[in-house]
Amino acid sequence: MSAAKASRKYHKWLMLFLGVQFVIWSVTGTYMVFFDIDYIHGDSMVMNHQTKVNTSTINYSLKSLTQQYPEATNLSVGSFIDKTVYRFSMNGEQYLVNASNGHLLSPLNEQNAIHAADHYYTGNGSVTHIELITANPPFELSKRVLPAWRVNFSDFGAPSLYISAQTGKLVTKRHQFWRIFDWMFRFHVMDYEGSEVDNSLLFWFTAFGLFASITGLILMYYRVFHNPLKKIFRTLTIKRSY
Repeated sequence: MSAAKASRKYHKWLMLFLGVQFVIWSVTGTYMVFFDIDYIHGDSMVMNHQTKVNTSTINYSLKSLTQQYPEATNLSVGSFIDKTVYRFSMNGEQYLVNASNGHLLSPLNEQNAIHAADHYYTGNGSVTHIELITANPPFELSKRVLPAWRVNFSDFGAPSLYISAQTGKLVTKRHQFWRIFDWMFRFHVMDYEGSEVDNSLLFWFTAFGLFASITGLILMYYRVFHNPLKKIFRTLTIKRSY
């Protein structure tokens, strides 16, 4: 088999195989550059409250807190909606305590979770669904932040806010365009197992792509240079024979 025929054969089948991924790269890449990354991250969905701690509302002293929770660590004072609160860790768990009266607020109940979501959310939609997630979180939520409340709103893009049931903080925000973006990114980097990028798959795909490029260059040589020159020489030989 000549080099031209072999190159044509291998190039045809390789490009048929590789072309599917090339189309996937084109479609996913177009989607990812079309949307502003800040919008995909959901930054416009939430308000970054810079609330100063009102020390005059702290009636439950630090001494009382440490007496009631002697093993508390990583203690901090902050805000939860309109309340001044203590946040701390103890025995691997996180706690939220009202600094004005010492009432334990964690884990948050459904009503407090809705109030927290409304506090962060900038849209005008109403709450359509709320769910406490304690295990097996969806792909858009890390299991490290569990337990967490998922609060869905009725606005465009089906936005969802995730509120930590232990600290009352916003742990992440998602909407439908982010979910599509995540799938697009996975296909773009060839993460077909939904875990980590398969470097071996990328290696072989790159190797086959390089081989397809080489066979394409060989075909171009025969079509652009070799065959035309061969025809010219043949024509000249025929003329000389006359």
